[in-house]
Amino acid sequence: MLTCYGEALIDLIVSPYSQKSMRTDSQACLGGSVFNFCVAAARQGLPTSYLNPLSHDSFGAQYRQILSAEGVLLASEQPSGLPTSMAVVQLDAQGKASYAFHREAVADRDISTAEAIAALPLATTVLHTGCLMLVPDDWPKTRALLQAAQARGVCITLDANLRTVVCPDLAPYRACVLEACAMAHMVKVSDDDLKDLGWEEADPLAAARRLLQASTTQLVALTLGAAGAWLLTRDAQVFQASPKNIQVADTVGAGDSFLAALLAYLDKQQQLSVKALQTGLPQQVLQAALAHAVTAASINVQRVGCDPATWDETLAAQGVQGS
Repeated sequence: MLTCYGEALIDLIVSPYSQKSMRTDSQACLGGSVFNFCVAAARQGLPTSYLNPLSHDSFGAQYRQILSAEGVLLASEQPSGLPTSMAVVQLDAQGKASYAFHREAVADRDISTAEAIAALPLATTVLHTGCLMLVPDDWPKTRALLQAAQARGVCITLDANLRTVVCPDLAPYRACVLEACAMAHMVKVSDDDLKDLGWEEADPLAAARRLLQASTTQLVALTLGAAGAWLLTRDAQVFQASPKNIQVADTVGAGDSFLAALLAYLDKQQQLSVKALQTGLPQQVLQAALAHAVTAASINVQRVGCDPATWDETLAAQGVQGS
């Protein structure tokens, strides 16, 4: 089972204001990087659970309905008395998103270290986290959960997905993210993440290779937006270009869809384990997994908000018969 630990927050997508009006066209979407990943993983066919509490409010109720409909198990079934957190999302002319977060006293953070460890399902074989769980205020709790998972032999996957607007003091934030990368068996990082880590002068591929020097990391996924993506191991590297001539609606959830599809493909090939990653994945498996992941992300960006592709949709887009 894949267990996801991270934020569930509302993406309030805001269109530009008129100069003569106090109103704007806005849309509230269920979101949060790790929640989006959780839904994407379930749609890709991975047995999935979600670890964090959800609010008692109407947004929390909708989150529970969605997770139930997607077949995701709730590891923390008791609703939190705190409200759902929110991110205000502004889209530019190219559909790229920028965020302003409201994260104080919110439901998905309403869990102690001991409660998080106790709630981790015994069936968990892969634990995924990242994004807002890596900020300095939350990292000690996340680190303790990862250490508990490591002790059980669980494979740890991580999406760095830095959100510098949440933590303007970058030095301690960077330190937390790098420590998390060193604990993970698989890390996803974007070229923007590498810049936020202070590696903007380095070639992205060379910078991604630096993450492979971490004590545990065996596989790094480097996403380059419209330019495609790389997978890097200690012995191999493969590249996949993004599909051409697609109409991008926005990029919300693209990275989450990418990583979920990547894990699902590796799981189908029985390669999603600590042992398999340490042994080294065959290059042909890496290439096929990367193609699957890039295709899933390309489907998502053609839809408004995060609306991940299913396993069969992804295969169909590649011209492969479903299974």
